Amino acid sequence: MTTEKRTTVFEYAPAPESRSVVDIAPSYGLFIDGEFVESADGKVFKTVSPSSEEVLSEIAQAGAEDVDRAVRAARKAFEKWSALPGTERAKYLFRIARIIQERSRELAVLETLDNGKPIKETRDADLPLVAAHFFYYAGWADKLEHAGFGPAPKPLGVAGQVIPWNFPLLMLAWKIAPALATGNTVVLKPAETTPLSALFFADICRQAGLPKGVVNILPGYGDTGAALVAHPDVNKVAFTGSTAVGKEIAKTVAGTRKKLTLELGGKGANIVFDDAPIDQAVEGIVNGIFFNQGQVCCAGSRLLVQESVQEELLDSLKRRLSTLRLGDPLDKNTDIGAINSEEQLARITSLVERGEAEGAERWSPACELPEAGYWFAPTLFTNVTQAHTVARDEIFGPVLSVLTFRTPDEAVAKANNTPYGLSAGIWTEKGSRILAVANKLRAGVVWSNTFNKFDPTSPFGGYKESGFGREGGRHGLEAYLDV
Repeated sequence: MTTEKRTTVFEYAPAPESRSVVDIAPSYGLFIDGEFVESADGKVFKTVSPSSEEVLSEIAQAGAEDVDRAVRAARKAFEKWSALPGTERAKYLFRIARIIQERSRELAVLETLDNGKPIKETRDADLPLVAAHFFYYAGWADKLEHAGFGPAPKPLGVAGQVIPWNFPLLMLAWKIAPALATGNTVVLKPAETTPLSALFFADICRQAGLPKGVVNILPGYGDTGAALVAHPDVNKVAFTGSTAVGKEIAKTVAGTRKKLTLELGGKGANIVFDDAPIDQAVEGIVNGIFFNQGQVCCAGSRLLVQESVQEELLDSLKRRLSTLRLGDPLDKNTDIGAINSEEQLARITSLVERGEAEGAERWSPACELPEAGYWFAPTLFTNVTQAHTVARDEIFGPVLSVLTFRTPDEAVAKANNTPYGLSAGIWTEKGSRILAVANKLRAGVVWSNTFNKFDPTSPFGGYKESGFGREGGRHGLEAYLDV
């Protein structure tokens, strides 16, 4: 008598989050001095949902005149805001944090629509961290004299802040929360492809009763950011984005008295040693490069695996990639959402094609891409050398390059062989090896047996062409204080 073994594939039924929780207006103005206003020249642009190419709203585009108007509003507000006791500033920050929690479902859906990332990421990662940053820096507002920067540290004045499209609301929180806690006022430019959550945050500022002019939001393109960075009455510039733009900002600010922090690109190494727990490492690798479609500056985009476990690890990794679900970002079961823009999709495609042309071996799981929107299947490159473009250039997409090593020293040498220095990961059961290797890596953040874990109490930033300065933690206060 024989029994036939039957296997079934567990299928997920669609589980879409409702769009009804968010009300997107047909158009939005600039947020200057506590009011939504039209741009001086009347220019507008459209913001598009990358998963469907649907136009979500029409947005006022800020020009140089608008930048000047916003900076003047921030300068005027600075007098009273900086004079408030820290306990009073803290009340506003606590209020903002609580409103973000109350509106988190609405903001998560909005961010997914405008950015393209899966709802489970905006809901479970982005929004909790956004609120946590405001709560954390609210706690610092009345304790600045105990932060280690002198007995009476003073705010700088007006902070000009330019943020990217990959974590629109989280990058806003990283910038605005410490600026307000330390007594500065803010003019912030969100990315042109993801302006909506910043404009919703402007409404939260009004809801929290934040004094007019303390926070100003100026949607626009690169010229808007350039005008903000160059404005003579801006005291502090904070930028998160590409290394190329960061270099231009550094040139603009050079020779002025402006304080500058730059958080730029990365090509993070995820190092797996032969004694690593393979299944746990595979989950960390997937999270490290396919979270937010790989559109993460600290993504673990280079996998360095010890030769003796390469075959076992890659077999397990390919099986895991075959289970990832790509599609509607509003579906709670979706793992891989849409690429943020047509321009970014073209860049990813071009770099991947170059990787193939240079001889690296490309692999993707069977993956059906939706007809509308901007999509790219999770991709793995093997037979990669350190000279390959896919091992050197930041692709900023769901693309993983695999290299091998034999000894810890070789792993460190290959990990550091990059112009970047933002992040790295180490997978091993030996604590001594973690400490020994981590101390040799030129990366601002080193994760051990995990990846992409963030906390507002922990500083974040890079070395080399990944920028300078730190955001988060006590260290994140220094950039906004005259110390």
